[in-house]
Amino acid sequence: MGLFDGLRRGDVQFDSGDAATNAIELTKRRSQISLTKQGAANGHLRVNLSWRMRTSDIGGSQRESLLRHPFRALKPPEVVGHSQSMVNVDLDLGCLYELQDGAKGVVQPLGGYYGDVNAPPYVKLSGDDRFGSGSGETMYINLDHRDDIKRLLVFVYIYDQTPAFDRTHASVTLYPSSGPRIEIHLDERQPQARSCAVVMIEKVKNEIVVRREAKFVYGFQAELDRLYGWGLQWGRGYKTKVDR
Repeated sequence: MGLFDGLRRGDVQFDSGDAATNAIELTKRRSQISLTKQGAANGHLRVNLSWRMRTSDIGGSQRESLLRHPFRALKPPEVVGHSQSMVNVDLDLGCLYELQDGAKGVVQPLGGYYGDVNAPPYVKLSGDDRFGSGSGETMYINLDHRDDIKRLLVFVYIYDQTPAFDRTHASVTLYPSSGPRIEIHLDERQPQARSCAVVMIEKVKNEIVVRREAKFVYGFQAELDRLYGWGLQWGRGYKTKVDR
């Protein structure tokens, strides 16, 4: 499903914010920001997930090899293509949503729940990047319907037999309709974690607040559901096969 599937052509324009402005990084010390106070609680909020392999995992223990065989440093470097471990990295972007009318659900590639940006849940996933391209995965949130949204939990999970979070440099970046982008880096060493609650977007006292979560769990969506009290029913899901 493409980005514009289900969207009205001609009357939707996604704003990506001002790339020239400085980024705001949410950390443990500075964990939240009000989009309302930033004047950015409207338009389309773009949420991007990107990742790459840690350099220590590419090519094996090269430094240790040079210590044992120092003359290898004089040899021309080998041109190494994408290894199987790099190709297998498959992080997925998802969102648990709860609307003011009580409607709850999930937007994610697994099961093909891509959402809708012009109708409930006002969240749309543009597609599924299975091979870690430069653009990563992108989700759009329609903040023009902020009065209909109660809370949104943006999360990342590892699909199937891919390496754990400690094998990748992953980050989630939010691009409001105006003002600086907001970055959350997932660089904590969590070798056994399979999912991570990244950021909560919710309405607090008539303000749209973005709060860093960065909570890693060993299970999948059902465990995130229990952690945040969503109350959905979960079953085993699969992706459709894609051609490379």
